[in-house]
Amino acid sequence: MSNKSHESDVAFIKALAELLNENDLTELSVKREYGEDDTLQVRVSRRGETVTTHYAPAPAPAYAPAPAAAAPAPAAIAAPSEDPASHPGAVTSPMVGTVYMQAEPGAPTFVSVGTQVSEGDTLLIIEAMKTMNHIPAPRGGTVKRILIEDGAAVEYGAPLMIIE
Repeated sequence: MSNKSHESDVAFIKALAELLNENDLTELSVKREYGEDDTLQVRVSRRGETVTTHYAPAPAPAYAPAPAAAAPAPAAIAAPSEDPASHPGAVTSPMVGTVYMQAEPGAPTFVSVGTQVSEGDTLLIIEAMKTMNHIPAPRGGTVKRILIEDGAAVEYGAPLMIIE
């Protein structure tokens, strides 16, 4: 454990907890490196209301997610007999953030059910850390299902839509 006191870490951990609450997330995990011999690993989780911090030298083993990590929480609208994340045409979230279906309020949506898309077309925007990230179509096809709502919080790997 490092003897150095990082006063900004307390504010950082509070900001992570606020981000967790504001976006209705179940868990956040972050690793900060301050230098060769000083790192901070933080995991903030709603499961059991746990907050874990770990100071370690940089050569410590890399953080690995819990081995029992299952599919994302059922935040998406799903048919009871089918897991949308396992569908071969599923487009999943590459990050944690807030989904926006249009470029700005009042503008038309990027896509809707039945829209033909080409590889690289913008499907939606995910706002993460005050940055708007355009999410491109990974392949061409027709949008068959939209599994999220405008303004919804999504987690990494959550299914967003189905393109066939």
